[in-house]
Amino acid sequence: MTTPSAQRVAGKRAFITGAAGGLGAATARMLARHGAKVFLTDINAAAVQARAAEINGEIGKQVAWAAQQDVSDEAAWKHLLSQAVQAMGGLSVLVNNAGIGSLGGVEQIALDEWRRVMSVNVDSILFGCKYALPYLRQQQPASIVNISSLAAFKVDPNYTAYNTSKAAVAMLTKSVAIDCTRQQIDVRCNSIHPAFIRTGIVAPFFTALGEEEATRKLTRSIPMKRLGDPDDVAYAVLYLASDESRYVTAAELVIDGGACVV
Repeated sequence: MTTPSAQRVAGKRAFITGAAGGLGAATARMLARHGAKVFLTDINAAAVQARAAEINGEIGKQVAWAAQQDVSDEAAWKHLLSQAVQAMGGLSVLVNNAGIGSLGGVEQIALDEWRRVMSVNVDSILFGCKYALPYLRQQQPASIVNISSLAAFKVDPNYTAYNTSKAAVAMLTKSVAIDCTRQQIDVRCNSIHPAFIRTGIVAPFFTALGEEEATRKLTRSIPMKRLGDPDDVAYAVLYLASDESRYVTAAELVIDGGACVV
């Protein structure tokens, strides 16, 4: 259990998407351990409820709530943000974490698949920022953290839609950040760009190839020669959600073991 002296986001109230597992669950735990109230959402209702229950059990009181959410559903965003504000007593942090992957080069990908990826990976962030901002204005200083990917900068032609969607997240983040500065409101907006992190997304590689071969393949372009841990990203979110980063906005925080520069 984190000691009270380490309560880096005490009093913050965070809405986190894609929080049933992986980076979202790690982020929710991290923020709660450092004093925040957290509202978790995910398409998997049972799993996200379980994560919230685990957090409440660890902290010893209710600091976490959960609800099912399809992040591509615009109307659901309005309803759930209102529900979160009522439950937590406000909103000061939005973590847009939910996302999906997709395989296919430009000649192979179907239009329906392209639109599915864009709706989940890009439209959801537009909706989140758009409908959270009125609440965030009321809780300044506030922060938006958008989880993008190293794929925003390093292209793999087999991931046409995914690469494009994550690059869009980076630019959308900057647009929101500068719009907030133009309005002179203390709401920061930054993006995080991880390389491969040891989550359920990469689990099939380890099942199919075994620990040694999967690690070798996944880290061949990573100078540190290891995968990241979910907490490597969660600590970055903690910093950007906290008032420690009051002068940081429109930034791209790359967490990739050096992969971006080789």
